Amino acid sequence: MSVRPRWRWRLADAAGAEAERPTSPVFLARFDAEQWLGEHWRGLAAQGVRTATVEHDGQPQGTPIELPAP
Repeated sequence: MSVRPRWRWRLADAAGAEAERPTSPVFLARFDAEQWLGEHWRGLAAQGVRTATVEHDGQPQGTPIELPAP
């Protein structure tokens, strides 16, 4: 049995602490995770999220993406 990779976003506030809310869904493909962030970044920024880092099975992949303050 193979395990499908899991992708999610680590969403952090201005201080760098992981946000309790909102949270990222878990995706089976990085493309789907990136598409979700592209569709929701404005709402996330309005809720205080300042950075988003994509993780693959809990390991950061690449540099954090900065979300502008509203």
